Amino acid sequence: MAAPGRSGIRVELRGSGAASVETGLPVIDRLLERLAHYARFDLALEVEPGAAEAEVAEAGTALGRALAELLRAEGARGYGFASMTSAEALASVVLEISDEPLVVSNVDLTQARIGGLGTDVARRFLERFAEGAGVTLHVRLLNGTDTQHVLEAIFKALVVSLAQACGTE
Repeated sequence: MAAPGRSGIRVELRGSGAASVETGLPVIDRLLERLAHYARFDLALEVEPGAAEAEVAEAGTALGRALAELLRAEGARGYGFASMTSAEALASVVLEISDEPLVVSNVDLTQARIGGLGTDVARRFLERFAEGAGVTLHVRLLNGTDTQHVLEAIFKALVVSLAQACGTE
């Protein structure tokens, strides 16, 4: 784990999809590992242990900041779109670099218990990610009822969008 008062992140855009993620929340760890796999980013992320919601926020911010430069690199598209599935769930994500970060979503998981938390941790993560990366994210759930499948579909669509946005024209 990260040393007290410290968090660390490393993202390699042209990687193999290898991931080492320790946020203290297994559900977020798994989603971020899937993110690395689908985007073919190498990702190493450690977040200082603390309150669960703070860990989610820190992970989102750290990942966003790490990708902000890649999204704005010379020749990078800066935008991407994808629809992905996970079992019965189908989600779409559109993202674009922006000076006014924003998350627009029709997904409400406030009643779902994710990793034992009673709040919408996925939305919190996405909001902090958008702020850190400086992007506008539109997230649409087209179908799905199982919380884990919904989250996986959203994160898969996010990573494919990110891979497009960091790629060249």
